[in-house]
Amino acid sequence: MKASDLRELSVDDLVAKEKDLAEELFKLRFQHGIRPLENTAKLRQLKKDVARGKTLAGEKLKAEAAS
Repeated sequence: MKASDLRELSVDDLVAKEKDLAEELFKLRFQHGIRPLENTAKLRQLKKDVARGKTLAGEKLKAEAAS
């Protein structure tokens, strides 16, 4: 997911999206522990997407607090 797409979301939507991505990451890690994944790059991409969501949610919360 692109950062520009995430920037358009509200803080609540960002938190919900981050939770969904974290849950998907957990499931893929679990599956990878049982048997190798076909596309292991998906793990790396999900980790980055979770981090983007957390970063943008934090930025928006700080901006709202400053206003």
